[in-house]
Amino acid sequence: MNELSINTSQNVKINFKTASVGDRILAQLLDSVVVIAYFAVVYFAIELFNLDRFLSKLDGWSENAVFILMFSPAFLGTLVQESLWEGQTIGKRILKIRVIKIDGYQASFGDYLIRWMFSIVEISIASGMIAMLAVIFSKKNQRLGDMAAGTAVVSLKNNININHTILQELQSDYVPMYPLVIKLSDNDIRIVKETLENAIITRDYETITKLKEKVISVTGIKNSYQNDQEFLKTVLKDYNFYTQNM
Repeated sequence: MNELSINTSQNVKINFKTASVGDRILAQLLDSVVVIAYFAVVYFAIELFNLDRFLSKLDGWSENAVFILMFSPAFLGTLVQESLWEGQTIGKRILKIRVIKIDGYQASFGDYLIRWMFSIVEISIASGMIAMLAVIFSKKNQRLGDMAAGTAVVSLKNNININHTILQELQSDYVPMYPLVIKLSDNDIRIVKETLENAIITRDYETITKLKEKVISVTGIKNSYQNDQEFLKTVLKDYNFYTQNM
């Protein structure tokens, strides 16, 4: 696996391990199994409820429209899953890999759409050979869809210390202050944590203040009576509290 360094908009460097070719292929195979299972369920439902008799009464256009509607979840499954699960599908979740933006921002629906469109050629039509060769020869282990979307697939299986993650150690009787922190994503919290730690070390209090203002503008948190550092530390703890207890 190659190492991927991402410089965020706050000038914080985050290092990831790119997902191996083997993990990506296995994740794709698992997603294919899910698609096959979906097809089996649909065909079973057609037989069970005698839907073929109903479909035979429709004209050609209507019949095709019904089939497209029934099978579109399988065709669009990867796009929908990555959009809803922040860069993961069922296969990627099992293999603990994820799609991320290489510029440090959160990947958007447009990014996932680009990857999905390229996958029609790279994976579906070419049996995965184009994608596999692109990943092998790319410095960042990217397939063509990743290059076009500015994304990469990284491994989440790194053996790292809690100080290098978004996790915070909480006391059993911890009481959160800001429930609106759940508006932030894991990537947002990682950036906040890395930026805060870096700013504290360099005594960059201006950056800490700007970071606090950014968090408040995104979350809508109001009436904060803590100083900037304590506020941000509380945000980190509250996020961990709510996400661990949801």
